[in-house]
Amino acid sequence: MKKLVSFAVLLCIMQPAFAQRKADRTADVLDMSMVSVQGGRFDMGADSESVDRKPAHTVKLHDFAISKFEVTQNQWEAVMGDNPSRYKCGDCPVTDVSWNDVHDFITKLNEKTGKHYRLPSEAEWEYAARGGRNDRMIRYSGKRGPQPVAWYDENSKDHLHKVGRKVPNELGLYDMSGNVEEWCNDWYSKDYYTKRTVENPQGPDGGFSKVVRGGGWNSSAYDIVVTRRAAYTPDTKSNSLGFRLAE
Repeated sequence: MKKLVSFAVLLCIMQPAFAQRKADRTADVLDMSMVSVQGGRFDMGADSESVDRKPAHTVKLHDFAISKFEVTQNQWEAVMGDNPSRYKCGDCPVTDVSWNDVHDFITKLNEKTGKHYRLPSEAEWEYAARGGRNDRMIRYSGKRGPQPVAWYDENSKDHLHKVGRKVPNELGLYDMSGNVEEWCNDWYSKDYYTKRTVENPQGPDGGFSKVVRGGGWNSSAYDIVVTRRAAYTPDTKSNSLGFRLAE
């Protein structure tokens, strides 16, 4: 009887320690590694590229923060309890998540952490991809050529890769060119740049599709440049489409 009582007492002592370790592991997984970005002015878009990237126009942004990495499958599973990605790899970006799914994730993540995470605006995304105030007016996020900074159709071996394995850009952000395309918060409009909203643009008031940026592991070099825009309906899911967070 004494042994049984001792074992029961031992379990009571150990359970809080187990619970604490589990909570610590969850907190580690949910560390979104946010990078502070000092606001400023930059020329968004490009006059020499496709019509929805024209005209290049000056935009002013306030300070914000953006995650160093794309949100991973481990992070998604810690919040949502499942992993929807077709290519399973805990430290790879989560994929096969719609814009609507992402907003469910953000709501639950904010409840868990007490933070105010959100998707970046399209302007914030491009400014961060360019390196913020360190913008060197280069085509890819961090380098003039894609190989050092991006997983794309010429080097990805037909699958996505773990986050943070390529060279970061001037702000210390990884994979903003390639690996997975990334949802932004804005509605898409082909001619939105002609509106020339100068300060903290948030995109059109409504629309049919949401903006996607960055290009993915199966994209061409042309489609992973910092100015590239795409548009998908909010319920779209793809094994080359994920996201990162802003705050």
